[in-house]
Amino acid sequence: MNMLALTILLPLIGFVLLSFSRGRWSENLSATVGMGSVGLAALVTAFVGVDFFANGKQAVSVPLWTWMSVGDFNIGFNLVLDGLSLTMLSVVTGVGFLIHMFASWYMRGEEGYSRFFAYTNLFIASMVVLVLADNLLLMYLGLGRRGPVLLSADSVSTIPIRRMAPPQ
Repeated sequence: MNMLALTILLPLIGFVLLSFSRGRWSENLSATVGMGSVGLAALVTAFVGVDFFANGKQAVSVPLWTWMSVGDFNIGFNLVLDGLSLTMLSVVTGVGFLIHMFASWYMRGEEGYSRFFAYTNLFIASMVVLVLADNLLLMYLGLGRRGPVLLSADSVSTIPIRRMAPPQ
């Protein structure tokens, strides 16, 4: 179940690569990195799902590291996979991949093409953290990253308006 961490890392790697490209990459390369990282995360989710069902549908906790330890009280970065979190993980990565596929066509020629894919990769990574979190602090971390990402994409919110046909 160490592959579970890859569902977070792959979109994060895509975010970092697209962020450092700063729009210097071609649209094809930006779309490939954006779609590829989320598509690989969806593929890893499928493998994790097969492994989950092969092991008798038992909930799995994957401890990655400990944030804080005070006496017997530990706050860790642990991921939990059960039936509900597997379902939501499949929805997040699967629908996220479909959104990336559609956006790679829809966003062609728009400014901020690479930035859009970077932000959507960060959004998907934070959603995966939210879905797989085993404590409220980690869940808040996943929830807290979504808001600024959505608000910072405000400059691309006018794209559908520009694409509308002029009134007759």
